[in-house]
Amino acid sequence: MNWLFEKGKIDLRRSDLFDTSPEAVPSDFDFAKVEGMMLGLATGDSLGRGTEGMLPQERRAAYGEIRDYPPNRYAEGKPIGVPSDDTQLAFWTLEQMIEDGKFDPEHVAKRFCRDQIFGIGSTVSSFRRNFKTGRPWYESGPKSAGNGALMRIAPMVIPHLKSAGPDIWVDTALSAMITHNDSGSISACLSFVKMLWQLLEMNDPPSPEWWLETYVAVAQGLETNESYRARGGAFMDYRGPIWRFVKEKVSDAYRRNLSIVEACNSWYSGAFLLETVPSVIFILMKNGDDPEEAIIRAVNDTKDNDTIAAIVGAAVGALHGKSRTPARWIKNLSGRTSFSNDGRIFELLTAAKEIWG
Repeated sequence: MNWLFEKGKIDLRRSDLFDTSPEAVPSDFDFAKVEGMMLGLATGDSLGRGTEGMLPQERRAAYGEIRDYPPNRYAEGKPIGVPSDDTQLAFWTLEQMIEDGKFDPEHVAKRFCRDQIFGIGSTVSSFRRNFKTGRPWYESGPKSAGNGALMRIAPMVIPHLKSAGPDIWVDTALSAMITHNDSGSISACLSFVKMLWQLLEMNDPPSPEWWLETYVAVAQGLETNESYRARGGAFMDYRGPIWRFVKEKVSDAYRRNLSIVEACNSWYSGAFLLETVPSVIFILMKNGDDPEEAIIRAVNDTKDNDTIAAIVGAAVGALHGKSRTPARWIKNLSGRTSFSNDGRIFELLTAAKEIWG
């Protein structure tokens, strides 16, 4: 990590986060919180899959309020939850860490290139082309503030549960830069992992302000002087860092008591982190105490709904645990990470518990 900073290989400011250790998890820690985090990610992804990219009003006109998995052509027309790239990449990361007993960025990069990715984004496609031509993993990730790293970052907390230390931040930064070597993306991943770590230890929901303040406190020390520009919605004149956009626009939307769909429409809620992060934070501020409703609002009220619901699902799953994830969603989740390996994510969670639980 120090070499990457010294050589300018990683697009990130080195903050004091890298010199701090998270609080150790309690001795009676319940691994069901981790299961809730990962299943929240998978269920949110599957609930949004199929209507991704639609404007909320278009989706509602076509499908009404989505509260369960729609019939899926990849599951013989049954209402079964099937994954997109969010679930695949998150669980492939976990799968590789289980095999290695730790996080190895080169091995994870190779794992991302092995199988077909469902609904692969342009940035991950570019990473795979770069890596397959022989570039080292740390030079293969394009500079991109898309949400393709943030959507898969949740499992990075798992190998550190028994030995909390600053290596969790190093591993998270390296994991993020595999596909998205951009300070906005890497800082978002680090902010979210710190939030997840704290959520896993909480017994009660935090205040609405906690979500916003925690994100901003971490991200503002990590983002470089990159000036991101809004690409849609009501803030086309914005130029600046992602953390400042979140601090200003999300706090204002919350103060004005906007609905989730009103707020998310105002910043467009697409796959760009200047849209994804405020959507995630605002939904959690409004509904972080109700995991089912938080995921449902992400699915119905945002544009890039599968990814936003996956990120929201990981957060509320970490906070509330597996028991608060609707049983019908878990029961009807295929659990696959490829075309035909149904149940695979449940096998991986069992293996992870044996190692780190």
